[in-house]
Amino acid sequence: MLAYILRRLWQMLPTMAGVVVLVFVLFNWVGGDPSYILAGKMSNPEAIANIRRQLGIDQPYWVQLWIFVKQIVTFDFGSAWSTGEPVSHIIATRLGPSLTVLVPLTILETVIGIALALAIAFVRGSLTDRAVMVACTVGMSISILVYIIVFQYTLAYKMGLFPVQGWGEHFGENLLRYATLPILIGLAVSIAPTLRLFRTFVLDEVNQDYVRTARAKGLSERRVMWVHVLRNAAIPIITYVMSNLPALLIGAFLLERFFGIPGIGREVILAVERSDFPVIKAITVYVAAATMIFNLLTDLLYQAVDPRVQLK
Repeated sequence: MLAYILRRLWQMLPTMAGVVVLVFVLFNWVGGDPSYILAGKMSNPEAIANIRRQLGIDQPYWVQLWIFVKQIVTFDFGSAWSTGEPVSHIIATRLGPSLTVLVPLTILETVIGIALALAIAFVRGSLTDRAVMVACTVGMSISILVYIIVFQYTLAYKMGLFPVQGWGEHFGENLLRYATLPILIGLAVSIAPTLRLFRTFVLDEVNQDYVRTARAKGLSERRVMWVHVLRNAAIPIITYVMSNLPALLIGAFLLERFFGIPGIGREVILAVERSDFPVIKAITVYVAAATMIFNLLTDLLYQAVDPRVQLK
């Protein structure tokens, strides 16, 4: 196991190097000269030269690339251009609010999706199964903006069950008061595609030979579904959930923007609006690294769920 982990970590280095070079090229050659952005419309050559010297972009490209690599290794991307706040502090403080929403959302989405998929598998091919799939298709056709506006107007503004916007300083208050409605909206948006996908995973296993053998041995349908089928369907489910985790940090920007949640997704949108390259570069690199790490954790979970899986 340790040898496998070390080998995978070693294999990540070329991929990470490619990400670093790609990000460097995009922001330094394609993104334009940031000194003109920072100098503003009333700039002059002396101000632009001074800004270029402060940012280090007057150095040769190989020096700038080396500085970028050192920033990644030391987790120090300097300060945000728009606010002057250290980038590392921005990421550290914005990560908590995002996780406060996304961790409960992911857990609830996965548990509810698995339970409903197994329940639908019991009545597969029936009118109930078809009705649920039609409802899922309709739910997937509705934009997340519609969910946000309807839930926010009805549950928060009209009924007063939740605050319309805001974020507190304590975890318990944020989770139970401010994050509840965004989590409900996230579930309303994600449960339909999740259920359809998990149902496919379950039905793929239902028709396998080992399931027919388990039934022939006299095992109850409930035990067959919850023990044998779920165990094998868990592998693609784990792949789906783990592969989506890094992207969720960025993908929840609409929820964070509409509800005033100071998370990573909202920070990315603000950084793009302000052309704040240090923040964008840092989040891009860290999301890429998180994706590779979660891929490794996915493989380790495979073996935890099914010891028959051989890690190579």
